[in-house]
Amino acid sequence: MSLNLDGIIGNSPALAKVFKVLGKVAPTDSTVLVTGESGTGKELLVRALHRNSARCGMPFVPINCGAIPRELLESELFGHEKGAFTHAIRSRPGRFELADGGTIFLDEIGEMDLSLQVKILRALQEKEIERGGGTSIKKVDVRVVAATNRDLEGEVASGRFREDLFYRLNVIPLKLPPLRSRGMDILLLAEHFLNRHCGSKARKPLTLSEKAREMLLTYSWPGNVRELENFMERLTILCDECEVQPEDLPEKIFTDIGEKPLRREEKVVPMRPAGFAWPSLKDMQDKDLKLKEFLEAIEGRLLAEALEQAEGVKNKAAELVGIKRTTLIEKLKKRDLL
Repeated sequence: MSLNLDGIIGNSPALAKVFKVLGKVAPTDSTVLVTGESGTGKELLVRALHRNSARCGMPFVPINCGAIPRELLESELFGHEKGAFTHAIRSRPGRFELADGGTIFLDEIGEMDLSLQVKILRALQEKEIERGGGTSIKKVDVRVVAATNRDLEGEVASGRFREDLFYRLNVIPLKLPPLRSRGMDILLLAEHFLNRHCGSKARKPLTLSEKAREMLLTYSWPGNVRELENFMERLTILCDECEVQPEDLPEKIFTDIGEKPLRREEKVVPMRPAGFAWPSLKDMQDKDLKLKEFLEAIEGRLLAEALEQAEGVKNKAAELVGIKRTTLIEKLKKRDLL
């Protein structure tokens, strides 16, 4: 059987083992528990599981159990009847009903309150749910797939997760490997993200120098694929040349691999240049950028320079560019410069 793995990039042995299990479990209705560090791409794997199942023509309904307050999560999962609580002005189906015939994806299941875990267990065992404020039982035909970056066995031992629910979910365990264990997949993903973000920002393609490639392979990637994508997007904004050199890489990569950060001499701009010229239309056209991207690139470079001049002191950097410290921090977070 040929798997539809659209959106998942990589051919490392570590990922091949995951695909092998995926190919066996996808055609079944077995419950699957996907584990792995944050940023490894668990939702992409679950979507591939659904696409390759007999339920692929039916709904795929995800819900992040850690992003919704406990008092609202129950209603999101199981729905409610009119008048069940204040502001419940109409009946509303929950995610289990919406997923009937298809797959429900319970992301970050380790964050779920114990009282709700009991109701999830019943939905798994009996294939039935009850809306909040309701009096009737509804049968639902759903495949349940859950994911977490927590050690659920440890959570069970500490009393924060129900043991019976853990064993119900953990019928087929699928563990996504961290990016640092995927070898050359790192470069495949880096080039993919570079090409995608260069295209979205209408700039000329970027390539990776041999030394930059070596450093990316050596870095430990604590934030996994999500961190790699953020780094590559940053390069498409801040890198002036068409080839990424080690000097262009974030300082934390140098720190992690034990090398001293490098700086391009030509990148050093004096604080009070002898002459000043406003950026011209030709500058924007030469970089093949639209106005918004051009202005964002200029602002990003100024913020990065101010932060460097201030040796990382946010108050001083904010003073250098004439904005409030809170505004500076918001702008730095937006560009992943913190």
